[in-house]
Amino acid sequence: MGRKRRGTVVNGWLAIDKPIGMSSTAVVTRVRHLLDAAKVGHGGTLDPLASGVLPIALGEATKTVAYVMEGSKTYRWRVRWGEARTTDDREGDISATSDHRPTKAEIEAALPAFLGEIEQVPPIFSAVKVEGRRAYDLARNDVAVELKSRRVRIDAFRLLDMPDADHADFEVHSGKGTYVRALARDLSLALGTVGHVAILRRTSCGPFHENTAISLEKLGELGHSAASAELVLPVETALDDIPALALTESEARRLQSGQPVPLWREASRAIPTDIPEGSTFRAMAEGRLVALVRIEGVEIRPVRVLNL
Repeated sequence: MGRKRRGTVVNGWLAIDKPIGMSSTAVVTRVRHLLDAAKVGHGGTLDPLASGVLPIALGEATKTVAYVMEGSKTYRWRVRWGEARTTDDREGDISATSDHRPTKAEIEAALPAFLGEIEQVPPIFSAVKVEGRRAYDLARNDVAVELKSRRVRIDAFRLLDMPDADHADFEVHSGKGTYVRALARDLSLALGTVGHVAILRRTSCGPFHENTAISLEKLGELGHSAASAELVLPVETALDDIPALALTESEARRLQSGQPVPLWREASRAIPTDIPEGSTFRAMAEGRLVALVRIEGVEIRPVRVLNL
């Protein structure tokens, strides 16, 4: 028999406002302790030197983490011109310097080149895998790391402020897999200088935003109270962009046992006639999320069953 997981069963999402200096994994550990939750994960890593929205998945919500990680993210960050660092943020050693400082006009003229689908090489201090090993592990052991470029999406890129000649503040709205550190590095080079990220804050991650995020300190004050339970958002919060599909209770039980159900059995089921093969839906029964399902031919097949 498998060992029974310790802790309280809690299903849903929390938006935590991660403090600077704490890893995402450490936040998960802290939330697990504060809520005595049996199962906890996170929906998108933040570097220790970054702050902001870190979605925390509890219980069955861990099965929907991939959908949050696929979502768009918004960052506010500050670049420090004139200093390149090994990590592309202030944690690393200085690797190059430049006396050039770009003007506001030069910066604004450079931004359009970074909009839309662009090629980006991740920082060598990143979680990208190289022959089965994390790039940051290789870099920390002085192993030469050469990463391939990847396509990322930048939806918006705005200059917010220039507090002094050495710094500029930006806001970026981006798709999955975008590294702000790499963006700061590449923008600096495009402007004829070098630079690194001095401050980084994530203000949104998928459906989660900073105005509804809670600090670990506040969560600690609430503890296991009813107030803390009210902060937990439904599992389906992460699935807002996925269309719902109504099931009968008998169909729901069949799906939850891992079996497909016929697409057209339920006469009242409203399904678009032009849905592409392999489309994903939220299977719902009497307002309850049952599973993530895929349409294959004339069948509804379970992808991830949720026990709520």
